[in-house]
Amino acid sequence: MTGLLAAATPVADKRIAFRAGLRSGRLQRLPGAFSPLVAKAIAEIGFDGVYVSGAALSADLGLPDIGLTTLTEVAARGAQIAAATDLPTLIDADTGFGSPLNAARTVSLLEQAGLAGCHLEDQVNPKRCGHLDGKAVIPTAEMVRRLGAAVSARRDANFVICARTDAAGVEGLPAAIDRARAYADAGADMIFTEALVEVADFEKFRAAVDVPLLANMTEFGKSPLLTARQLGDIGYNAVIYPVTTLRLAMFAVEAGLREIDSTGTQSGLLERMQQRSRLYQLLRYSDYEEVIHDRAHG
Repeated sequence: MTGLLAAATPVADKRIAFRAGLRSGRLQRLPGAFSPLVAKAIAEIGFDGVYVSGAALSADLGLPDIGLTTLTEVAARGAQIAAATDLPTLIDADTGFGSPLNAARTVSLLEQAGLAGCHLEDQVNPKRCGHLDGKAVIPTAEMVRRLGAAVSARRDANFVICARTDAAGVEGLPAAIDRARAYADAGADMIFTEALVEVADFEKFRAAVDVPLLANMTEFGKSPLLTARQLGDIGYNAVIYPVTTLRLAMFAVEAGLREIDSTGTQSGLLERMQQRSRLYQLLRYSDYEEVIHDRAHG
């Protein structure tokens, strides 16, 4: 039953693999998963890791991405997704859910939940989507305290703590770079450069910061949609596609529901559906049946 009901790879090994990937010189690609089933598809297709987006998690709960989700909700969903595959899972921890002490508890619970890492951002609480106008950031010193508390709470040294800065669109790129340096000095293992608007911005961050960098290739936002090759050539270490799978799924769901509403049947949608056999393959249905059969006749 190895790897059937949960990932075969121990959590500690996933964290080691994530760190090794960030040091490998090869861009680590982490599509967003809004469910464990999506995570299984990400793993089967051959990506390097899984990402759990706060925006996607909020949307899946029917809520906007304005800091309404709780640490308990995030940790629970993260645990389900992280356990579904042998890939490392990085999760969005927003602002750490409060004070520096809350950020410390956030890291503690996300470690317990089996995540390979999390990112904390320098927005004020409650936060806004990183690609909307009207954001506000906390002082650098306050974010340094937030990160310091998070780093000190870490028990597994391989758990990756990533610092996200939203300052580029608020204070300008030079200030965002200064913040990134301060965050790295505070112990951040990776910097998430949010909402950059030009390729040159990505290049300037890479030239100025020594630690691994994470790019956000979200659709309909402020950043150009750079290819994995472009990001790798610039020298970025990881890229997330946070809401892509949810957007794809919801587009298909809405189109299908409209057709059922207008025609009274789903018969015209069958070619646009995942087949039952493919779902069972992804779920390893036959492996479960073998276990049931063996136990019934053992």
